[in-house]
Amino acid sequence: MTEETPGPAFKIWAVDDVVYGPVDLTTLVDWVGDERVVAGTWVFSLVGETWSRASEIPELKMFFGEAAPAATEPKDKTPLVPGIRPGTLRRVKIFASMSDQQLGRFAQLMQVESVPAFREIVKRGGPGDAMYAVLEGEVRARILVGGKETTLATFQAGDVFGEVTLFDDGARSADVIANVDSSLLKIPAEKFDRLCAEQPDLATPLLLALGKTLTARIRNDNKRLGEMITVARASE
Repeated sequence: MTEETPGPAFKIWAVDDVVYGPVDLTTLVDWVGDERVVAGTWVFSLVGETWSRASEIPELKMFFGEAAPAATEPKDKTPLVPGIRPGTLRRVKIFASMSDQQLGRFAQLMQVESVPAFREIVKRGGPGDAMYAVLEGEVRARILVGGKETTLATFQAGDVFGEVTLFDDGARSADVIANVDSSLLKIPAEKFDRLCAEQPDLATPLLLALGKTLTARIRNDNKRLGEMITVARASE
């Protein structure tokens, strides 16, 4: 009977404030040998769901002396964006194909905004200067015609809106209102432009994900328009 190789079980908090991994124990030991992981490096165990210094992990103790250099304790179990609960970023569909390293770099462009219920986030006709991702809560896109509101779409955790503004300088086509207290991730258009110019390897997976999102919305809109036309002709 052969012994199975253990699967990825650890994540590494590196000095550049980015989480690497998950990696298996063999890779982790190799990193210790290469001094990519030192005694004071913080390592997250996926099994125990706890952070520990590398020198405190039973499987690694033999590689370190008794004294471990001091290390700053992690502020959050996922340091990609301070203040965001672990796993929240992974709920956003357009980030699904990104690695932890890519998310860590991309996080430098992000701004977290807390929006109370019924607050207007963007206004129709206003400048299209940013895209938003819904981390928690719910918002709606609406237009007012003759003082009456028509809801165009509702966005929940994991959805994005305003992504068209990343590709043109056009005005907002609808108001967006928070239905409940919500947490949003704001991606300014000017920073996105700089990302495309300076870090194309990071911009590419995001652009592909946005393309798929826009394509799905166009298909859904075409389907709804076809259904409306069918109903209208049937009533003639």
